[in-house]
Amino acid sequence: MLDMTSTATAAQAAAPVTDRRLTLISLVLALGVFTTLLDTTIVNIALDHLQGVFHASVARTQWVTTAYLLAFVSVIPVSGWLSERFGARNAWLFAMGAFLVGSALCGLADSLPQLIAFRAVQGIGGGMVMPITLTIVTRTAGPERIHKATAAVMLPGLLGPILGSVLGGAILESLSWHWLFLINVPVCVVALVLGRILLPSTAAQRGHRLDIRGLLLLTPGVVALAYGIGEISGKDGFAAVGAWLPLAIGAVLLAAFTVHSLRARRPALVDVRMFTRRSFGLGSAITFAGGFSTYALSFLLPLFYLQVRGETLLHTGLLLIPQGLGAMFYVVGVRDFAARIDSRFVIAAGAVLTMIGTVPFALADSHGGTAVLLAAQFAQGLGFAATTFPVMTLAFSNLSHDEAPRGSAAFSVVQRVGAPFGVAIVAVILQNLLDGATTAADRLSAFSETFWWIFGLSAIPLLLAFLVSPDKRTEPAEPTDPAR
Repeated sequence: MLDMTSTATAAQAAAPVTDRRLTLISLVLALGVFTTLLDTTIVNIALDHLQGVFHASVARTQWVTTAYLLAFVSVIPVSGWLSERFGARNAWLFAMGAFLVGSALCGLADSLPQLIAFRAVQGIGGGMVMPITLTIVTRTAGPERIHKATAAVMLPGLLGPILGSVLGGAILESLSWHWLFLINVPVCVVALVLGRILLPSTAAQRGHRLDIRGLLLLTPGVVALAYGIGEISGKDGFAAVGAWLPLAIGAVLLAAFTVHSLRARRPALVDVRMFTRRSFGLGSAITFAGGFSTYALSFLLPLFYLQVRGETLLHTGLLLIPQGLGAMFYVVGVRDFAARIDSRFVIAAGAVLTMIGTVPFALADSHGGTAVLLAAQFAQGLGFAATTFPVMTLAFSNLSHDEAPRGSAAFSVVQRVGAPFGVAIVAVILQNLLDGATTAADRLSAFSETFWWIFGLSAIPLLLAFLVSPDKRTEPAEPTDPAR
Protein backbone atom coordinates (compact mmCIF):
# COMPACT_ATOMS: atom_id res chain seq x y z
CA MET A 1 0.00 0.00 0.00
CA LEU A 2 2.86 2.36 0.83
CA ASP A 3 4.46 1.78 -2.59
CA MET A 4 1.17 2.39 -4.37
CA THR A 5 0.62 5.61 -2.43
CA SER A 6 4.13 6.86 -3.19
CA THR A 7 3.70 6.06 -6.87
CA ALA A 8 0.40 7.88 -7.01
CA THR A 9 1.84 10.92 -5.24
CA ALA A 10 4.81 11.00 -7.56
CA ALA A 11 2.58 10.79 -10.60
CA GLN A 12 0.49 13.65 -9.26
CA ALA A 13 3.60 15.73 -8.64
CA ALA A 14 4.77 15.04 -12.17
CA ALA A 15 1.48 16.20 -13.70
CA PRO A 16 1.84 19.41 -15.72
CA VAL A 17 0.84 22.70 -14.09
CA THR A 18 -0.87 25.62 -15.77
CA ASP A 19 1.21 28.29 -17.45
CA ARG A 20 0.25 30.82 -14.78
CA ARG A 21 1.30 28.49 -11.97
CA LEU A 22 4.55 27.69 -13.79
CA THR A 23 5.33 31.42 -14.04
CA LEU A 24 4.77 31.90 -10.31
CA ILE A 25 6.93 28.89 -9.49
CA SER A 26 9.70 30.19 -11.77
CA LEU A 27 9.62 33.63 -10.12
CA VAL A 28 9.96 32.10 -6.65
CA LEU A 29 12.88 29.96 -7.76
CA ALA A 30 14.43 33.01 -9.43
CA LEU A 31 14.58 34.78 -6.06
CA GLY A 32 16.80 32.00 -4.72
CA VAL A 33 19.09 32.00 -7.75
CA PHE A 34 19.31 35.78 -7.71
CA THR A 35 20.30 36.21 -4.07
CA THR A 36 22.91 33.43 -4.05
CA LEU A 37 24.67 34.72 -7.18
CA LEU A 38 24.28 38.37 -6.19
CA ASP A 39 26.07 37.67 -2.91
CA THR A 40 29.07 36.17 -4.68
CA THR A 41 29.80 39.32 -6.68
CA ILE A 42 29.14 41.67 -3.77
CA VAL A 43 31.70 39.88 -1.62
CA ASN A 44 34.32 39.64 -4.38
CA ILE A 45 34.23 43.40 -4.82
CA ALA A 46 34.62 43.92 -1.06
CA LEU A 47 37.70 41.78 -0.42
CA ASP A 48 40.11 44.72 -0.41
CA HIS A 49 37.83 46.60 1.98
CA LEU A 50 37.53 43.59 4.32
CA GLN A 51 41.31 43.21 4.32
CA GLY A 52 41.61 46.71 5.72
CA VAL A 53 38.76 46.25 8.21
CA PHE A 54 40.28 43.14 9.79
CA HIS A 55 43.94 44.18 9.26
CA ALA A 56 44.58 40.82 7.63
CA SER A 57 46.75 39.61 4.78
CA VAL A 58 45.42 39.05 1.28
CA ALA A 59 45.85 35.29 1.71
CA ARG A 60 43.77 35.20 4.91
CA THR A 61 41.07 37.52 3.58
CA GLN A 62 40.75 35.42 0.42
CA TRP A 63 39.32 32.64 2.57
CA VAL A 64 36.11 34.65 2.81
CA THR A 65 35.62 33.65 -0.83
CA THR A 66 37.37 30.27 -0.69
CA ALA A 67 35.34 28.97 2.28
CA TYR A 68 32.12 29.81 0.46
CA LEU A 69 33.28 28.20 -2.78
CA LEU A 70 34.43 24.97 -1.15
CA ALA A 71 31.24 24.59 0.89
CA PHE A 72 29.23 25.51 -2.23
CA VAL A 73 30.68 22.77 -4.42
CA SER A 74 30.82 20.17 -1.62
CA VAL A 75 27.03 19.95 -1.31
CA ILE A 76 26.17 19.91 -5.02
CA PRO A 77 26.68 16.13 -5.39
CA VAL A 78 24.29 15.34 -2.51
CA SER A 79 21.60 17.78 -3.62
CA GLY A 80 20.01 15.27 -6.00
CA TRP A 81 19.72 12.66 -3.25
CA LEU A 82 18.19 15.22 -0.88
CA SER A 83 15.58 16.11 -3.52
CA GLU A 84 14.62 12.45 -3.91
CA ARG A 85 14.82 11.52 -0.25
CA PHE A 86 12.92 14.48 1.24
CA GLY A 87 11.14 15.97 -1.77
CA ALA A 88 12.44 18.78 -3.99
CA ARG A 89 10.36 21.49 -2.32
CA ASN A 90 11.53 20.57 1.18
CA ALA A 91 15.14 20.37 -0.02
CA TRP A 92 14.86 23.83 -1.63
CA LEU A 93 13.34 25.33 1.52
CA PHE A 94 16.16 23.81 3.58
CA ALA A 95 18.78 25.24 1.19
CA MET A 96 17.26 28.72 1.33
CA GLY A 97 16.95 28.46 5.11
CA ALA A 98 20.63 27.55 5.43
CA PHE A 99 21.58 30.45 3.16
CA LEU A 100 19.41 32.78 5.26
CA VAL A 101 21.03 31.66 8.52
CA GLY A 102 24.51 31.92 7.01
CA SER A 103 23.80 35.42 5.67
CA ALA A 104 22.49 36.64 9.03
CA LEU A 105 25.49 35.19 10.88
CA CYS A 106 27.91 36.77 8.37
CA GLY A 107 26.22 40.12 8.94
CA LEU A 108 26.69 39.75 12.69
CA ALA A 109 30.31 38.54 12.55
CA ASP A 110 32.89 40.69 14.34
CA SER A 111 36.10 38.88 13.38
CA LEU A 112 37.62 37.38 10.24
CA PRO A 113 37.58 33.75 11.54
CA GLN A 114 33.88 34.12 12.37
CA LEU A 115 33.13 35.56 8.94
CA ILE A 116 34.99 32.73 7.21
CA ALA A 117 33.14 30.06 9.24
CA PHE A 118 29.75 31.66 8.61
CA ARG A 119 30.52 31.98 4.90
CA ALA A 120 30.89 28.20 4.84
CA VAL A 121 27.39 27.89 6.33
CA GLN A 122 26.15 30.28 3.66
CA GLY A 123 27.88 28.22 0.97
CA ILE A 124 26.14 25.02 2.10
CA GLY A 125 22.78 26.61 1.39
CA GLY A 126 23.89 28.42 -1.77
CA GLY A 127 25.41 25.28 -3.29
CA MET A 128 22.14 23.37 -3.12
CA VAL A 129 19.90 26.11 -4.48
CA MET A 130 20.83 25.86 -8.18
CA PRO A 131 20.69 22.05 -8.70
CA ILE A 132 17.44 21.75 -6.72
CA THR A 133 16.02 24.68 -8.69
CA LEU A 134 16.85 22.92 -11.95
CA THR A 135 15.22 19.75 -10.63
CA ILE A 136 11.96 21.56 -9.83
CA VAL A 137 11.97 23.42 -13.15
CA THR A 138 12.61 20.28 -15.19
CA ARG A 139 9.90 18.30 -13.44
CA THR A 140 7.32 21.07 -13.40
CA ALA A 141 7.73 22.50 -16.90
CA GLY A 142 8.26 19.35 -18.92
CA PRO A 143 10.21 19.24 -22.22
CA GLU A 144 7.74 21.40 -24.13
CA ARG A 145 7.95 24.40 -21.76
CA ILE A 146 11.39 24.08 -20.25
CA HIS A 147 12.87 26.88 -22.38
CA LYS A 148 10.31 29.31 -20.94
CA ALA A 149 10.84 28.19 -17.36
CA THR A 150 14.64 28.26 -17.51
CA ALA A 151 14.55 31.75 -19.02
CA ALA A 152 12.41 33.05 -16.16
CA VAL A 153 14.65 31.40 -13.57
CA MET A 154 18.05 32.17 -15.07
CA LEU A 155 17.55 35.81 -16.10
CA PRO A 156 17.87 37.08 -12.51
CA GLY A 157 20.89 34.80 -12.23
CA LEU A 158 22.51 36.64 -15.13
CA LEU A 159 21.65 40.02 -13.67
CA GLY A 160 22.71 39.16 -10.11
CA PRO A 161 26.50 39.22 -10.65
CA ILE A 162 26.27 42.51 -12.58
CA LEU A 163 23.98 44.23 -10.08
CA GLY A 164 26.22 42.89 -7.33
CA SER A 165 29.00 45.20 -8.48
CA VAL A 166 26.69 48.22 -8.26
CA LEU A 167 25.17 47.28 -4.90
CA GLY A 168 28.52 46.28 -3.44
CA GLY A 169 30.09 49.60 -4.36
CA ALA A 170 27.08 51.55 -3.07
CA ILE A 171 27.00 49.66 0.25
CA LEU A 172 30.71 50.09 0.89
CA GLU A 173 30.51 53.80 0.14
CA SER A 174 27.45 54.55 2.29
CA LEU A 175 26.83 51.70 4.78
CA SER A 176 28.69 49.21 6.92
CA TRP A 177 30.18 46.10 5.28
CA HIS A 178 27.78 44.02 7.38
CA TRP A 179 25.01 44.99 4.95
CA LEU A 180 26.79 43.09 2.20
CA PHE A 181 25.26 40.01 3.85
CA LEU A 182 22.24 41.40 5.71
CA ILE A 183 20.78 42.52 2.38
CA ASN A 184 20.08 38.84 1.67
CA VAL A 185 17.86 38.36 4.73
CA PRO A 186 14.61 40.00 3.52
CA VAL A 187 14.96 38.41 0.08
CA CYS A 188 15.42 34.96 1.63
CA VAL A 189 12.44 35.45 3.96
CA VAL A 190 10.19 36.38 1.03
CA ALA A 191 11.49 33.41 -0.98
CA LEU A 192 10.83 31.01 1.90
CA VAL A 193 7.28 32.24 2.47
CA LEU A 194 6.37 32.15 -1.23
CA GLY A 195 8.19 28.84 -1.72
CA ARG A 196 6.16 27.21 1.03
CA ILE A 197 2.96 28.36 -0.66
CA LEU A 198 3.70 28.02 -4.37
CA LEU A 199 6.30 25.33 -4.97
CA PRO A 200 4.84 21.93 -5.91
CA SER A 201 5.01 19.23 -3.28
CA THR A 202 6.70 15.99 -4.34
CA ALA A 203 6.80 12.60 -2.69
CA ALA A 204 9.78 11.67 -0.56
CA GLN A 205 11.37 8.34 -1.47
CA ARG A 206 11.83 6.93 2.02
CA GLY A 207 13.68 3.83 0.89
CA HIS A 208 16.17 5.74 -1.26
CA ARG A 209 19.60 5.14 0.27
CA LEU A 210 22.49 7.54 0.10
CA ASP A 211 25.39 6.29 -2.03
CA ILE A 212 28.04 6.58 0.68
CA ARG A 213 30.90 5.27 -1.46
CA GLY A 214 30.01 7.62 -4.28
CA LEU A 215 29.74 10.52 -1.84
CA LEU A 216 33.20 9.80 -0.39
CA LEU A 217 34.66 9.84 -3.90
CA LEU A 218 32.72 12.60 -5.63
CA THR A 219 32.49 15.29 -2.96
CA PRO A 220 36.20 15.35 -1.99
CA GLY A 221 37.06 15.12 -5.70
CA VAL A 222 34.98 18.16 -6.62
CA VAL A 223 36.24 20.12 -3.61
CA ALA A 224 39.87 19.28 -4.45
CA LEU A 225 39.36 20.44 -8.04
CA ALA A 226 37.70 23.65 -6.90
CA TYR A 227 40.51 24.39 -4.46
CA GLY A 228 43.24 23.58 -6.98
CA ILE A 229 41.56 25.76 -9.61
CA GLY A 230 41.49 28.64 -7.17
CA GLU A 231 45.23 28.26 -6.57
CA ILE A 232 46.07 28.30 -10.29
CA SER A 233 45.69 32.07 -10.41
CA GLY A 234 48.46 32.48 -7.82
CA LYS A 235 52.01 33.55 -8.50
CA ASP A 236 53.35 30.16 -9.65
CA GLY A 237 50.23 29.06 -11.58
CA PHE A 238 50.08 25.34 -12.31
CA ALA A 239 53.60 24.89 -10.92
CA ALA A 240 52.44 25.62 -7.37
CA VAL A 241 52.06 22.50 -5.23
CA GLY A 242 48.85 23.98 -3.84
CA ALA A 243 47.45 23.94 -7.38
CA TRP A 244 48.64 20.78 -9.13
CA LEU A 245 48.42 18.46 -6.11
CA PRO A 246 44.70 19.13 -5.38
CA LEU A 247 43.98 18.97 -9.12
CA ALA A 248 45.70 15.58 -9.35
CA ILE A 249 43.89 14.26 -6.28
CA GLY A 250 40.58 15.55 -7.58
CA ALA A 251 41.13 13.95 -10.99
CA VAL A 252 41.94 10.58 -9.41
CA LEU A 253 38.89 10.69 -7.15
CA LEU A 254 36.60 11.68 -10.04
CA ALA A 255 38.02 8.86 -12.17
CA ALA A 256 37.33 6.43 -9.33
CA PHE A 257 33.81 7.81 -8.98
CA THR A 258 33.23 7.37 -12.71
CA VAL A 259 34.15 3.70 -12.48
CA HIS A 260 31.92 3.33 -9.41
CA SER A 261 29.01 5.07 -11.13
CA LEU A 262 29.28 2.91 -14.25
CA ARG A 263 29.26 -0.26 -12.16
CA ALA A 264 26.39 0.74 -9.89
CA ARG A 265 22.92 -0.41 -10.85
CA ARG A 266 21.33 2.87 -9.77
CA PRO A 267 23.78 5.66 -8.83
CA ALA A 268 22.24 7.83 -6.13
CA LEU A 269 24.36 10.93 -6.66
CA VAL A 270 25.39 11.53 -10.29
CA ASP A 271 24.84 9.11 -13.15
CA VAL A 272 27.80 9.61 -15.48
CA ARG A 273 25.95 7.69 -18.19
CA MET A 274 23.97 10.87 -18.80
CA PHE A 275 27.05 12.46 -20.33
CA THR A 276 27.00 9.85 -23.09
CA ARG A 277 23.70 11.25 -24.34
CA ARG A 278 24.32 13.65 -27.15
CA SER A 279 22.09 16.42 -25.80
CA PHE A 280 23.23 16.31 -22.17
CA GLY A 281 26.89 15.67 -23.01
CA LEU A 282 27.15 18.51 -25.54
CA GLY A 283 25.18 20.86 -23.31
CA SER A 284 27.62 20.15 -20.49
CA ALA A 285 30.66 20.55 -22.78
CA ILE A 286 29.46 23.92 -24.08
CA THR A 287 28.73 25.06 -20.53
CA PHE A 288 32.23 24.04 -19.41
CA ALA A 289 33.80 25.81 -22.39
CA GLY A 290 31.83 28.93 -21.49
CA GLY A 291 34.19 29.35 -18.57
CA PHE A 292 36.90 30.38 -21.04
CA SER A 293 34.77 33.06 -22.67
CA THR A 294 31.62 34.44 -21.09
CA TYR A 295 32.58 33.79 -17.46
CA ALA A 296 36.13 34.94 -18.10
CA LEU A 297 34.77 38.21 -19.47
CA SER A 298 32.76 38.72 -16.27
CA PHE A 299 36.05 38.38 -14.38
CA LEU A 300 38.16 40.53 -16.70
CA LEU A 301 35.88 43.51 -17.41
CA PRO A 302 35.80 44.90 -13.84
CA LEU A 303 39.59 44.63 -13.65
CA PHE A 304 39.90 46.46 -16.98
CA TYR A 305 37.79 49.38 -15.78
CA LEU A 306 39.49 49.53 -12.37
CA GLN A 307 43.14 49.02 -13.35
CA VAL A 308 43.30 50.42 -16.89
CA ARG A 309 40.58 53.04 -16.87
CA GLY A 310 40.95 54.02 -13.21
CA GLU A 311 37.22 53.91 -12.49
CA THR A 312 35.73 53.73 -8.98
CA LEU A 313 33.96 50.59 -7.73
CA LEU A 314 30.53 52.17 -8.06
CA HIS A 315 31.22 53.60 -11.52
CA THR A 316 32.60 50.23 -12.64
CA GLY A 317 29.40 48.54 -11.51
CA LEU A 318 27.33 51.03 -13.47
CA LEU A 319 29.47 50.52 -16.57
CA LEU A 320 28.79 46.77 -16.43
CA ILE A 321 25.00 47.18 -16.59
CA PRO A 322 24.78 46.96 -20.43
CA GLN A 323 25.88 43.33 -20.21
CA GLY A 324 22.81 42.55 -18.10
CA LEU A 325 20.62 44.58 -20.44
CA GLY A 326 21.82 42.48 -23.36
CA ALA A 327 20.81 39.30 -21.55
CA MET A 328 17.45 40.82 -20.66
CA PHE A 329 16.86 41.85 -24.27
CA TYR A 330 17.32 38.25 -25.37
CA VAL A 331 14.73 36.98 -22.89
CA VAL A 332 12.20 39.73 -23.57
CA GLY A 333 12.66 40.36 -27.28
CA VAL A 334 14.47 37.46 -28.92
CA ARG A 335 13.78 34.26 -26.99
CA ASP A 336 10.41 33.39 -28.56
CA PHE A 337 11.81 33.89 -32.04
CA ALA A 338 14.97 31.94 -31.23
CA ALA A 339 12.88 29.01 -29.96
CA ARG A 340 11.70 28.44 -33.53
CA ILE A 341 15.21 28.29 -34.99
CA ASP A 342 17.59 25.37 -35.12
CA SER A 343 19.35 25.46 -31.76
CA ARG A 344 22.74 24.97 -33.43
CA PHE A 345 22.44 28.36 -35.10
CA VAL A 346 21.20 30.10 -31.96
CA ILE A 347 24.12 28.80 -29.89
CA ALA A 348 26.58 29.60 -32.70
CA ALA A 349 25.15 33.12 -33.04
CA GLY A 350 25.58 33.60 -29.30
CA ALA A 351 29.24 32.58 -29.51
CA VAL A 352 29.81 34.93 -32.46
CA LEU A 353 28.19 37.83 -30.59
CA THR A 354 30.45 37.16 -27.63
CA MET A 355 33.49 37.24 -29.93
CA ILE A 356 32.32 40.46 -31.59
CA GLY A 357 31.75 42.03 -28.17
CA THR A 358 35.30 41.15 -27.12
CA VAL A 359 37.08 42.87 -30.03
CA PRO A 360 36.53 46.52 -28.93
CA PHE A 361 38.13 45.74 -25.56
CA ALA A 362 41.10 44.12 -27.27
CA LEU A 363 41.54 47.31 -29.30
CA ALA A 364 40.63 49.79 -26.55
CA ASP A 365 42.79 52.64 -25.27
CA SER A 366 43.11 53.73 -21.66
CA HIS A 367 40.53 56.45 -22.27
CA GLY A 368 37.76 57.34 -24.73
CA GLY A 369 35.51 55.11 -26.80
CA THR A 370 33.23 54.38 -23.85
CA ALA A 371 30.09 54.25 -26.00
CA VAL A 372 31.64 51.55 -28.18
CA LEU A 373 32.64 49.52 -25.11
CA LEU A 374 29.13 49.76 -23.66
CA ALA A 375 27.66 48.57 -26.97
CA ALA A 376 30.18 45.73 -26.97
CA GLN A 377 29.05 44.68 -23.49
CA PHE A 378 25.45 44.65 -24.68
CA ALA A 379 26.51 42.27 -27.45
CA GLN A 380 28.32 40.11 -24.89
CA GLY A 381 25.23 39.87 -22.70
CA LEU A 382 23.05 39.05 -25.70
CA GLY A 383 25.54 36.40 -26.80
CA PHE A 384 25.81 34.93 -23.31
CA ALA A 385 22.03 34.55 -23.08
CA ALA A 386 21.76 33.19 -26.62
CA THR A 387 24.22 30.48 -25.63
CA THR A 388 23.09 29.77 -22.08
CA PHE A 389 19.34 29.30 -22.46
CA PRO A 390 19.32 26.98 -25.51
CA VAL A 391 22.13 24.92 -23.95
CA MET A 392 20.17 24.43 -20.74
CA THR A 393 17.10 23.46 -22.72
CA LEU A 394 19.24 21.06 -24.74
CA ALA A 395 20.72 19.44 -21.63
CA PHE A 396 17.48 18.97 -19.70
CA SER A 397 14.92 18.38 -22.46
CA ASN A 398 15.42 14.60 -22.50
CA LEU A 399 15.64 13.97 -18.75
CA SER A 400 12.82 11.98 -17.23
CA HIS A 401 11.08 12.89 -13.98
CA ASP A 402 13.25 10.44 -12.02
CA GLU A 403 16.49 11.54 -13.71
CA ALA A 404 16.01 15.25 -12.99
CA PRO A 405 17.67 15.38 -9.52
CA ARG A 406 20.83 13.52 -10.54
CA GLY A 407 20.98 15.29 -13.90
CA SER A 408 20.69 18.69 -12.20
CA ALA A 409 23.49 17.78 -9.80
CA ALA A 410 25.72 16.61 -12.66
CA PHE A 411 25.10 19.75 -14.71
CA SER A 412 25.72 21.98 -11.69
CA VAL A 413 29.04 20.26 -10.99
CA VAL A 414 30.14 20.93 -14.59
CA GLN A 415 29.01 24.53 -14.35
CA ARG A 416 30.62 25.24 -10.98
CA VAL A 417 33.92 23.61 -11.96
CA GLY A 418 34.05 24.76 -15.58
CA ALA A 419 33.37 28.45 -14.91
CA PRO A 420 36.13 28.99 -12.31
CA PHE A 421 38.53 26.79 -14.30
CA GLY A 422 38.16 28.99 -17.36
CA VAL A 423 38.46 32.10 -15.22
CA ALA A 424 41.60 30.73 -13.54
CA ILE A 425 43.25 30.03 -16.91
CA VAL A 426 42.51 33.57 -18.09
CA ALA A 427 43.76 34.94 -14.76
CA VAL A 428 47.07 33.08 -15.24
CA ILE A 429 47.40 34.48 -18.75
CA LEU A 430 46.74 38.01 -17.50
CA GLN A 431 49.10 37.68 -14.53
CA ASN A 432 51.94 36.39 -16.71
CA LEU A 433 51.49 39.35 -19.03
CA LEU A 434 51.29 41.83 -16.15
CA ASP A 435 54.47 40.51 -14.49
CA GLY A 436 56.60 42.38 -17.00
CA ALA A 437 54.38 45.47 -17.11
CA THR A 438 56.08 48.58 -15.73
CA THR A 439 54.02 51.35 -17.34
CA ALA A 440 50.37 52.11 -18.02
CA ALA A 441 50.95 51.26 -21.67
CA ASP A 442 52.35 47.87 -20.69
CA ARG A 443 49.31 47.22 -18.50
CA LEU A 444 46.97 48.16 -21.33
CA SER A 445 48.88 45.82 -23.67
CA ALA A 446 48.56 42.96 -21.18
CA PHE A 447 44.78 43.38 -20.96
CA SER A 448 44.51 43.74 -24.74
CA GLU A 449 46.34 40.46 -25.33
CA THR A 450 44.22 38.70 -22.71
CA PHE A 451 41.05 39.87 -24.45
CA TRP A 452 42.42 38.41 -27.69
CA TRP A 453 42.90 35.10 -25.84
CA ILE A 454 39.23 35.21 -24.82
CA PHE A 455 38.29 35.97 -28.42
CA GLY A 456 40.08 32.81 -29.55
CA LEU A 457 38.75 30.64 -26.71
CA SER A 458 35.20 31.77 -27.54
CA ALA A 459 35.51 29.75 -30.73
CA ILE A 460 35.27 26.53 -28.70
CA PRO A 461 31.51 26.88 -27.99
CA LEU A 462 31.10 27.99 -31.61
CA LEU A 463 32.61 24.75 -32.91
CA LEU A 464 30.71 22.60 -30.40
CA ALA A 465 27.43 24.21 -31.46
CA PHE A 466 27.58 22.49 -34.84
CA LEU A 467 27.77 19.08 -33.16
CA VAL A 468 24.31 19.62 -31.66
CA SER A 469 21.48 17.63 -33.17
CA PRO A 470 20.00 19.48 -36.18
CA ASP A 471 16.45 18.79 -35.04
CA LYS A 472 14.50 22.02 -34.83
CA ARG A 473 12.70 23.07 -31.69
CA THR A 474 9.36 24.65 -32.37
CA GLU A 475 7.39 26.73 -29.94
CA PRO A 476 4.50 24.67 -28.56
CA ALA A 477 1.04 25.91 -29.24
CA GLU A 478 -0.49 27.97 -26.47
CA PRO A 479 -3.13 26.03 -24.52
CA THR A 480 -6.71 26.90 -25.20
CA ASP A 481 -8.02 25.68 -21.86
CA PRO A 482 -9.73 28.73 -20.31
CA ALA A 483 -8.56 27.58 -16.88
CA ARG A 484 -5.05 28.53 -17.96
